Amino acid sequence: MTTDAAPVTYAERLRIPWWSWPLGLAGGGLVGVEIWMGAGGVRAWVPFAVILPLTVALLFWLGRIRVAVTGGEFRVDDARLPLSVIGEVVALDAAGKREALGVGSHPLAFVIQRPWIGGAVQVMLDDPADPTPFWVVSTRHPVELATALRASAGR
Repeated sequence: MTTDAAPVTYAERLRIPWWSWPLGLAGGGLVGVEIWMGAGGVRAWVPFAVILPLTVALLFWLGRIRVAVTGGEFRVDDARLPLSVIGEVVALDAAGKREALGVGSHPLAFVIQRPWIGGAVQVMLDDPADPTPFWVVSTRHPVELATALRASAGR
């Protein structure tokens, strides 16, 4: 793991909502009960010992994405975008996000979209060598992220 000395202007983790945990665990428990079906012996505990930890791992995995604006980069999970190639930055509400990802979207756009998060930012790229026209990234705080990107990019 690398540590950067660059200051972090904005940081967020795209976690799942709290109510997904009880629903996910209840679903995992239901699957365990369906496999168990009243059997005795090993079949009585193995489904729960396997499925419930897998459910917890899946729920952690769904909330793993990190979004950050640091020194000279916009980071989304493993993707990195130099701030020097950022053009226009638009904060999107739920309707704007739906429109940006809808029928009129570009097939080469970079998209990190989480359906449980309403807002997003659309970052237009100003790099003729890159075929990607823009990034659309989900965020719970689109105005703050757009402001941090504009300020860090000097726009």
